[in-house]
Amino acid sequence: MCGIAGLVDIKARRDIDRGALDRMTRALAHRGPDGEGFYIEPGLGFGHRRLAIIDETGGQQPFTATGGTVLCYNGEIYNFQRLQSEIAASGRTLKTRSDTEVLGELLDLRGSDALPRLQGMFAFAAWDPRDETLILARDRLGEKPLYTYFTDDGFLLFASELDALLASQIIPRKIDRTAVADYLYYGYVPDPKTIYRHIHKLPPAHELVIRRGRELCAPRRWWSLKMAPQQGCHYEAAKETLLPTLDMVVSDQMVSDRPVAAFLSGGVDSSAIAASMQIFHDDRITTCAMGFDDTTKDERHYAQRVASHLNTDHHEFTVTLKADRMLPAIAAIYGEPFADTSSIPTALLCRGTRQHTVVALSGDGGDEVFAGYSRYGGILQEHRIRRLLPEFARRGVIAPAGQLYPSLTPPAPAPLRLKSLLMAIGEGEETGYAHAACILSPDRYRALLTEDLRDYRPEAIVETAMLSANTDDPVLAAQAADMATWLPGRMLVKIDRASMAAGLEVRAPLLDHRLVEWSATLPRSFKLKGPTTKRIFKDAHKSRLPEEILYRHKQGFDAPVDGWFRREGGALLDILLRRQTWQDSGYFNRDTILSFTERHREGKGNFGQELWSVLMFDAFLSRNSADRSLLDDPDITETASLSSSAVA
Repeated sequence: MCGIAGLVDIKARRDIDRGALDRMTRALAHRGPDGEGFYIEPGLGFGHRRLAIIDETGGQQPFTATGGTVLCYNGEIYNFQRLQSEIAASGRTLKTRSDTEVLGELLDLRGSDALPRLQGMFAFAAWDPRDETLILARDRLGEKPLYTYFTDDGFLLFASELDALLASQIIPRKIDRTAVADYLYYGYVPDPKTIYRHIHKLPPAHELVIRRGRELCAPRRWWSLKMAPQQGCHYEAAKETLLPTLDMVVSDQMVSDRPVAAFLSGGVDSSAIAASMQIFHDDRITTCAMGFDDTTKDERHYAQRVASHLNTDHHEFTVTLKADRMLPAIAAIYGEPFADTSSIPTALLCRGTRQHTVVALSGDGGDEVFAGYSRYGGILQEHRIRRLLPEFARRGVIAPAGQLYPSLTPPAPAPLRLKSLLMAIGEGEETGYAHAACILSPDRYRALLTEDLRDYRPEAIVETAMLSANTDDPVLAAQAADMATWLPGRMLVKIDRASMAAGLEVRAPLLDHRLVEWSATLPRSFKLKGPTTKRIFKDAHKSRLPEEILYRHKQGFDAPVDGWFRREGGALLDILLRRQTWQDSGYFNRDTILSFTERHREGKGNFGQELWSVLMFDAFLSRNSADRSLLDDPDITETASLSSSAVA
């Protein structure tokens, strides 16, 4: 696991700005605390920071292959040992045991044709001096990030993180106003945008090929996921296939020269990964869990139950969250506004886990791959209702009723919280799901913004992704949309930045493309049937995990944000009101935020997510380079109370 950065003259061979490259590479030191390397030639400069996982002495980068291709790479290629024979068959002798050398030699031999051969998570830059061609590429699901910027005078800058690009001191920091709207709606800025104009993310499963002196081409998709259930597929046969397939990918992802542990929340996904790991481990595996001082959000007892069942070496980290003290650190970690409330406990879990290991396996991706979100059941219900109603009734009666219905939230009883359902039924399928996948209701989202931003439609991002799935099944289309937007933009960004801030590599076996592609061939009913989500995944694990774990109510890893704003007499609300940056930014309706603040303080509604989104945007605008150190300090008591204990 590493951080990469580079400057490339795409027109000629002018000298690159070595100072800019040094600054960009230093800005990635947290991603690679074990070493630094550079490759410089006229018109080209690569910088690399390394977290050594495989072949600690032989995997230095940038790496130069036999034919001259220079590789700067972040990630892990899990099948690199199997690919070694392919390299040897070409007459080349490998000098190290690293996946870096295998990837470099394979790209040197095959170029872009090597991409489908790779199993793993990666983002890389490969320069072939023979035809002066640069390849930038990302893995299939977007586990590893890659940001790009083109200067007006013909230079390309790339890096693993947004702040590394900004550290070049070449790029202007101009906010993209539509990206602000995207952020408020989804809680993150979806690919390929960033919060800054003209800085882009290379989308997952895409490559950008640049030939020096030639006209630029758009990024090309090199892998696509097709939701194509097989006709005549038998449930029991598929269920028998699941565990061997999962065990195969878990075994592959346990390859490491350094200790490997597992995150354990007590949920189905992380528990399944831990159970599979234990099969391939002679000793007890190490598991790590995070708890809250808010018992309604604390899942430690479930994690303990699984740890005891599997007999793991279990470590818990209990944290009393002081959100106001953590805001600068979280803003610094993510580089652009990020409103996922679980980002703080995730960062602290990674920091605690790093005390015991360098590599951890997570359950990320299980909900997207096996239809675990409750909103999938909701979209199916709405689909069935739409089919019963003529369009004039939906558009002319149901939709207006939804607009007029009051926006009620818990503790109001569920039957009274009909606004979102009425609006979804009155809208098209894609628009309805876009509203289900956002973090703020459309009416609250638009109320937060200034007038000039309210006509912009961030819904179009999810709508386009659903239509691109090319399936009539609303659940399968929603899964495909989530894997194209929500997963890479929110879930994988969260774990990548949090883990890298702690110098920890996190791997996600449930996102191995072989498992993902197999799941895409399953009929919807195998994954979602009635109220049961992840049906086949849960049924297959009955032989490995307690049923109380498999079929308990899904809790998730969300932080108690509504409570944060009511603690200590609403101290966090007062902090928000004192912050001047968001008020001067020109993006927010101040009267709406004042109203939400007072209603939340008085208990007349829950506006925690709305207020947190504004507060995180303010922290983003106000951050500085020293903020990250709040999570790097070995004594974290100033920002959180952290303790660990083993469970026998």
